[in-house]
This record gives sequence, structure tokens and C-alpha cells, in this order.
Amino acid sequence: MPKTRKASLEFTSQSLSDTSSKNFGTRLQTANARNSRLNKEVSPYFPTEGEVDESIARQTLTEAAVINSSSKKTVKTNVSITQKSTKPPTNWEEVYQSIKEYRKTLVAPVDVMGCERLAEEPSKEITPQTSRFQSLVALMLSSQTKDQVTAAAIHELRQKLSGGLNLKSVLQADEEYLDQCISKVGFHRKKAKYMKQVAEICQDKYSGDIPNTVEELMKLPGVGPKMAYLCMNSAWKQNEGIGVDVHVHRITNRLGWCKTEKAGPEGTRQALESWLPRNLWQEINPMLVGFGQTTCLPRMPKCTECPVKDKCPSSGKKS
Repeated sequence: MPKTRKASLEFTSQSLSDTSSKNFGTRLQTANARNSRLNKEVSPYFPTEGEVDESIARQTLTEAAVINSSSKKTVKTNVSITQKSTKPPTNWEEVYQSIKEYRKTLVAPVDVMGCERLAEEPSKEITPQTSRFQSLVALMLSSQTKDQVTAAAIHELRQKLSGGLNLKSVLQADEEYLDQCISKVGFHRKKAKYMKQVAEICQDKYSGDIPNTVEELMKLPGVGPKMAYLCMNSAWKQNEGIGVDVHVHRITNRLGWCKTEKAGPEGTRQALESWLPRNLWQEINPMLVGFGQTTCLPRMPKCTECPVKDKCPSSGKKS
């Protein structure tokens, strides 16, 4: 069995597991300070709370358009990009498997606090509808926000909303109070507004549940393509498409699997789905997200540590 390197994330995992603590933020800051050396090494994905990565603000054009769109706009469609079925890249399977095996030896933030891990599992206290609603909220908050900040915001909502994080508690809460709970995430004011709107839509149109199709999910305020596909996967356990964020978009272009840098994440999704086997659509997101958080960084990628440096056409480049 490969030895898993996880020292830099032990404090995060412990913090997230202790959902009863009211000092989550304080303990996380203290732990980050205690692990200053490690944090310097992984600073691209361990910012101070509330920090928004420049690469996210610069690259996530599709989601930024969703977040900044007028609240009057209720229907959003996919970016119009014509993508014919293409021949798979040479040696893609070998490269894919090498990255997959490498990821088994390294714990990344997405493995501990990725959006699909933030929703509470259905139980006697948590209905399937509530679990799905939490998945959707986590994804909405994650746009242009670091995983640890999203996780802390979800924790705040669970602790401060009456009855925890569920449809009813969001409907009852004032928008200003929701904003206070999620104040560390990017575009928190807009997201608080969208949370209220989404809760009302789910209550009135979907009988207290969330939409169960990509098309209907994308009609919700503040929900873009990546969120919709990941939500179908995490909330409904349905493989409808690849969730492409900035990491997947950046890495697949660096590897030469796509030539969609200008087309954005939605163009990358369509390009990947034209040749990548469907059974890999779900796992490629967390695999490459973690790879991008730890090794194939937005700036100054660690090419010397990369398991596919000899096969990557971008190896040795700074960005």
C-alpha cells in the first residue's frame, strides 16, 4: 500500500469532524499558524479565510457570469460551443492512470472538504431532501471560493440557523443574517440573496426538494454548469456530465487533452466528454482538482514532483 502524505491536512480533517464546536474558525486559524511551514508550501490552496484566488477570479468566466448576472435573469443556458467527437489524445490512458495512482499518495483539500463531502448523510434526523439541499448550497457557496472557506461557511450555517442547514431554516432566516453566516466566501452578498431565492423556488416548484435535471438546476439563480453537473453527481447520484472547474480546465489544457483555454470550463467539458469514457466522468473532477491543489498549481507548478512530467507538453513552464 502506498504511504499517504496527509500531515498538512490533519488539522483540517479534525476541525471538520468536530461539528459541535463553536470555535471552528478560531481553531482553524490557530492550526494554520502552527503549521506555517506547511502552509507556505501549499499556500495556493490554503489562503487566509475569505481570500479569493486570483486564478479563480481570472479563469472562471462562466461561473463569474452567473454570479454577476442580473437577479432578473432566471434562465441560463450552456455556452454555445460546437464540439465534434474527437479522437482521444495519444497516451491519455497512461497519463490518466499515472495521475490517479499519484493522487492515492497525497491527501488534498478536496479529499477532506470538497463540496460533495459537506452535505450531511441522510439519517433519522436528516431527510434525503435536506441532504440534497445542503449539497446544492455547498456548491453555490464554492464558486470562486477556497474549499476550506466553503466548509467553514457550511459549518456556520449548521450552527447558527435554527434547526440546522435545511430548506425551512433558510426560508425563515433574513437575507442579512445569511450573509453574516457566509461572509467569508466570495460574492457572499449575492450568494445570500440567491440562497433565499433558491429556497423559495425549491419550496414552491419542487415540493421542498431540489431540481433533478441539469437543465432545471441551471435555471436556479447563481447556479452554473459546473455546479449543476456536480450536483447531479453528489446529490442525485447520477452521472450526467463532467464537472469542470478551474483546476480541471487548466490541467487538461496543460496536458494537451483539450485546446479550450479561451473557450473556458464549459468548452473543456464538451471537449472532454467527446472522447473520455463515461465511466470516468465522475472521478476525473476530484482527481484533477486535488492534483491542481497540490502539484499542478495555477502559478509555479511543481513540475519536478509531477508523475507525468516526461509526458506533459507544458512541463517546466511557470504558468
